Amino acid sequence: MSIARIGILTISDRASRGEYEDKGGPAIHAWFTRVLTSPWDAVAKIIPDEQAKIEAALRELSDEQGCSLIVTTGGTGPAVRDVTPEATEAVCAKMMPGFGELMRSASLKFVPTAILSRQTAGIRGKSLIINLPGKPSAIDDCLNAVFPAIPYCIDLIDGAYLESDETQCKVFRPAHAKAKVD
Repeated sequence: MSIARIGILTISDRASRGEYEDKGGPAIHAWFTRVLTSPWDAVAKIIPDEQAKIEAALRELSDEQGCSLIVTTGGTGPAVRDVTPEATEAVCAKMMPGFGELMRSASLKFVPTAILSRQTAGIRGKSLIINLPGKPSAIDDCLNAVFPAIPYCIDLIDGAYLESDETQCKVFRPAHAKAKVD
């Protein structure tokens, strides 16, 4: 089985300048370390809230780094500098609005301001790109909600095969879906 590459993209002006400790990227990495049982490698980057830089980073992680899954953190709110969803839409061929809908629904169980989040997801080539919030506890809530569908979505776009520890997060694949063998 080949090693899956997962892009972890932190989008924060302050963290990119070293003025603020990135907590979102490490929270995503810790979640995948806890949940995934298949081999994987993280490609992590921290960039400012600038649409052109976000688009360039997403294209690099997908097209050059070969990440089957790219998870962003930050830049999904209503503030003027929050442009992660716009950058994601600009680089994706297909949008997957169900991911954002489910993440907001899951987050609303914990905080009424989840309705302000503009998280989305889309497909670029063989990469699934998912926008997560910046707060580590919200990252956990959102990944717990959407991850059961992520491996099969990646299967459908010919990305890397991901397996999870079912005691942490159970993945759903239809009965007809078979494990990839190298």
